[in-house]
Amino acid sequence: MLVFWKKKLVFLSVPKTGTTAYEEALAPLASIVILDPPELKHAPLYRYNRFFRPMFEKAGGCDDMETLAVMREPVSWLGSWYRYRRRPFMQGRRNATFDISFDEFVEGYVQGNPPGFADVGSQAKFLEPRPNGTAVTHLFRYEDQAGLIAFLEDRLETRISLPRANVSPEMELTLSPRVERKLRRKKPEEFALYESIPLR
Repeated sequence: MLVFWKKKLVFLSVPKTGTTAYEEALAPLASIVILDPPELKHAPLYRYNRFFRPMFEKAGGCDDMETLAVMREPVSWLGSWYRYRRRPFMQGRRNATFDISFDEFVEGYVQGNPPGFADVGSQAKFLEPRPNGTAVTHLFRYEDQAGLIAFLEDRLETRISLPRANVSPEMELTLSPRVERKLRRKKPEEFALYESIPLR
């Protein structure tokens, strides 16, 4: 999470959406940089609303902070998790994906109680508006990097050069039509939210 206090902007860090590169590029401009623990670095909107927003309002007298987040196309997002969990350091861990196919990974993901290797959360849940009206102010598609960079350069009044950071191993992944249909049927909220995001 990056907080740009004077610019009234909080950049929420949705896992597997390239935010590590933005953190490296923009941390020097941020008032607050949260990199650890992961539960705070990747604080979803509901955690931001519960802990950070009240802190900003009480300690800083600021009730007009805007939030920014990035969402990745759902199949691509799952593919990134799958590849990430095949990195060498994952050897021997219960959530590694070395011995399962991408289809098996996604089949596990759509279960009510997903196995460890497929327990990766939900982008839709991460970004879900709160009952008090708190919602993500600026939501971008991961695939719309040009729009995101243009927005940030304008808002932060800087030029952005992104490093490659936390990149999952390259590999060709194909989800079978049957499993993709099941994914869309079981997780319609993920696709509906992604498809609602306009290209900038």
